[in-house]
Amino acid sequence: MQLYVMRHGIAVPHGTPGVAEDQRPLTPDGEKRVKEIGRGLKALGVAIDRIVSSPLPRALRTAEIVADELKAKGLLETSDVLRAGYNADAVREWLIERSEERLMIVGHNPAFSDLVALLVTGQSKLAICELRKGGVAALEGSPGARMTLDWLARPKLLRTLED
Repeated sequence: MQLYVMRHGIAVPHGTPGVAEDQRPLTPDGEKRVKEIGRGLKALGVAIDRIVSSPLPRALRTAEIVADELKAKGLLETSDVLRAGYNADAVREWLIERSEERLMIVGHNPAFSDLVALLVTGQSKLAICELRKGGVAALEGSPGARMTLDWLARPKLLRTLED
């Protein structure tokens, strides 16, 4: 499996009056940056069979924008296991059941940074990276065993790669 683990883009801050935690959207700048990141992923030749997102608005909108840039709109679905509050172990168990060869998942920290560590080292608390908002880790292998970290990109780097 080729797995792309992407953290959602810049969202309205925690505790914003009138905005429930589970309803926080991307900011206008967050949307703009995610579009640039999507273009950077396209420039890298990223191709996917499926993109699965947390159903929370900030992650789902990130996934929609990236799917549009990768010409993969019809390949988008959501899964509750990618919601904020789930842990890396639960996501890994879910990944083991997936059959796609090239899968992108979009969700939240701390689970996603922990997931990269878990898939590469077998331990989620080894902190091998901290995915920034809009950051992507590309891994290869089987989620049921140790995966290889092919590359890790900060959002700023991906934005510079756009066509």
